[in-house]
Amino acid sequence: MSKMGPSRVGLGVVLGAAAGIGLFYFFYKQKRKKSWWRGSSRGPNAWSLHNALGSQEYTDIIQPHNQVPLRQGPIEGGDSSPHTSFLTREEQAEVLNRLDFVLKSLIELRHEVEELRNSLQGLAGEIVGEVRSHLEDSQKAVRRKRFAFPRERSDSAGSSSIYFTASSGTVNTDDGESEGGYTTANAESDYDRESDKESEEEEDENSCDTVRTARRDSLDLVNEDEATLTFDSAAEEELGQLLQQADQLHSGNDQEKEEGFQLLLNNKLVYSGKEEFLWRLARAHSDMYEITDDVEEKKSYAADGKAEAERALQMGGQIAECHQWYAVLCGQNSEHETIQKRIQAGHMFKKHVDEAIALKPDDPKSFYLLGRWCYQVSHLGWLERKTASALYEDPPTATVQDALQNFLKVENLSAGFSKAGRVYIAKCYRELGNSSAATHWLTLASELPVITKEDAESNKEIEEMLAVSEP
Repeated sequence: MSKMGPSRVGLGVVLGAAAGIGLFYFFYKQKRKKSWWRGSSRGPNAWSLHNALGSQEYTDIIQPHNQVPLRQGPIEGGDSSPHTSFLTREEQAEVLNRLDFVLKSLIELRHEVEELRNSLQGLAGEIVGEVRSHLEDSQKAVRRKRFAFPRERSDSAGSSSIYFTASSGTVNTDDGESEGGYTTANAESDYDRESDKESEEEEDENSCDTVRTARRDSLDLVNEDEATLTFDSAAEEELGQLLQQADQLHSGNDQEKEEGFQLLLNNKLVYSGKEEFLWRLARAHSDMYEITDDVEEKKSYAADGKAEAERALQMGGQIAECHQWYAVLCGQNSEHETIQKRIQAGHMFKKHVDEAIALKPDDPKSFYLLGRWCYQVSHLGWLERKTASALYEDPPTATVQDALQNFLKVENLSAGFSKAGRVYIAKCYRELGNSSAATHWLTLASELPVITKEDAESNKEIEEMLAVSEP
């Protein structure tokens, strides 16, 4: 009994100590678990996510991930009562870390997308600038054949500035300067002084050579005004070739006139500020008026051509052809108008034909137009004469003899100028009672070739008049 006593006492002490340590560990674990859960919702990962994003973005992104399946099961608490537990601490930390990584990736992706968008905008601006400069260079290259570029004066100007700086004594050194601009040399040797003098003399000689070179370069420079004149002369030469081609197409058949109209229309944006170009474009509209048979197209061509002629007249009105074709287009517009507007158009017709004759008195086209006007006025009806008298204090008057004199003037200036002109001469002689002269001019008219639609109509009139004149 005495031997077993101390061993049993030692065993009891050990078991009691073990039970006390176990109980202490259990309560400590439960306390740590409760304190961690209170602060887990505001842990470092959650705060980093909340700070990285706005409140709304944080709520929208974190809410779907919070619905994680919970681990169900009874766990004995301090009061031995079962309750429901969330994820473990390690699992929650892993979920939050993954969400943090995803959100950081989204933020980086958004920054990269913004950088990419900015770089694409800059690249688009550079492409537009390069394309624009390329188009400008190509247009300049097309519109000039030879352009003298002056040589740059950067080298000579820089050398001259060096020369004048050295002569004024403003060269700086690290040792300090005297008032004349020369470096003080109290500590220099005689050899250093001699070498400095030699270098200064060499600099003076080089500067003098530079000045002489600059003078020679200035003599070789091309005057900017002369270069501009060269550029303008090249553009004027190209315009002259275009107008010459348009004139050749105008004197051809209907197909060639259509080609001339399209040629001028394609170059309207380039030469719309040139009076010589505009009146030819108006003439081309008049040609298209004569070619087409559709009434609406005729009205459109006449209206557009008249507008082009008006723009040409607004630039000075010192070109006879501008007045000629404005008069023609006024007449073509009036063919689809009322009597009153036709009388007004006839008044404008006569006014601009007279101005064309004053500007260019040897142009057969103007006298042909004046002959046509006189012939039509001489055949006005009673209603048209009354309308003209009501519109103007001095209504237009003309006779068949006036028309004949103008048509004969055309033949004197340019024999065979128009097949229709010779037909009108024959008409005038027939109305004046000279049948033999009328037959003679019909014969002369039949000898001219049929090129235009007007020539074909004149040819039909010749056949009808010759058939009537035969006994």
